[in-house]
Amino acid sequence: MAVRAVRGAVQLERDEAGHMDEQVGALLTAVLERNDLTADDLISVWFTATPDLHSDFPAAAARKLGAGFADVPLICAQELDIEGAMPRVVRILAHIESDRPRAEINHVYLGAAAALRKDIAQ
Repeated sequence: MAVRAVRGAVQLERDEAGHMDEQVGALLTAVLERNDLTADDLISVWFTATPDLHSDFPAAAARKLGAGFADVPLICAQELDIEGAMPRVVRILAHIESDRPRAEINHVYLGAAAALRKDIAQ
């Protein structure tokens, strides 16, 4: 079993805790589904949020997904405040255990966030 990294992002429509829960939950669920993973395959997840998101921690949304995330180390950080950057974006970098070759890892960019990484967005 190898350690792999999975990237992903989602752009929120508004800065509200409930909306963040919904969108971050959808992102994490898609990452798990598209890579045939369970929460037990997660080693850790880094979340970043753009400076315009203040309503909640993205990691709090992950904890609300259920018991599978209870013992996964999660951490949040703020993205660089770059002029012209896409607003209201939550990004993830998930470290996983997987037998998939690196080239077969499915990175997940939902909605408008697909424009961030057209080279790897699924």
